Amino acid sequence: MPVSLHEITLLIKGLFSAGGYVMPPLLFCALLLWYGLGYRYWTLKSSRTMSIHDMLDYYSRNAHQSPCSIVEQAVQQGLALRNKGIKNLRRFLDEIFYGYLKEIRRFSVMTKTIVVISPLLGLLGTVIGMIETFDSLGSMSLFTQSGGIAGGISQALISTQTGLAVAIPGMLLHSMLHKKQQKIERELLQIRELLCVHSAALTLPSHH
Repeated sequence: MPVSLHEITLLIKGLFSAGGYVMPPLLFCALLLWYGLGYRYWTLKSSRTMSIHDMLDYYSRNAHQSPCSIVEQAVQQGLALRNKGIKNLRRFLDEIFYGYLKEIRRFSVMTKTIVVISPLLGLLGTVIGMIETFDSLGSMSLFTQSGGIAGGISQALISTQTGLAVAIPGMLLHSMLHKKQQKIERELLQIRELLCVHSAALTLPSHH
């Protein structure tokens, strides 16, 4: 039986009510985390399955081919600069590649920070829930005591569960994307070195 939107809304409201004050910050963290991870996934998408040497050779023969990734954009831009015969090519490549490095590192610190603080927010909800539980234990009313204890324990468990649910997938994806980022950084360094070596070889005076 399909679940209606109204039922989903009531379920989310009930979850927020049971989780206590830390649930809105956790939801905000989850939204920021998945936005950052989605942006990084799109930015760090893989290039064509070829080595850097082959990619340089391919784009030197197909300069107007549309690039599919940041690495391919760097190859195209680097080849264009080299073909212009610019002196001190390394300095120009450093300036261009710095922009690419900033792009592939964007939201990396944010996603890592959210992965760290989400379980702590869940732990804060646990502490708040346990305080409510102990306050209820000190109450003289049995009805208030039983409801307060159940509500406090529920708040403690739900907030902890939500914090872990935000952090664990985020940690796995952040780790995977960080490895891709490091790979692209190595490839950009390799592109720069190959272009500079080839440019230096072209500018060497010939001896007869």
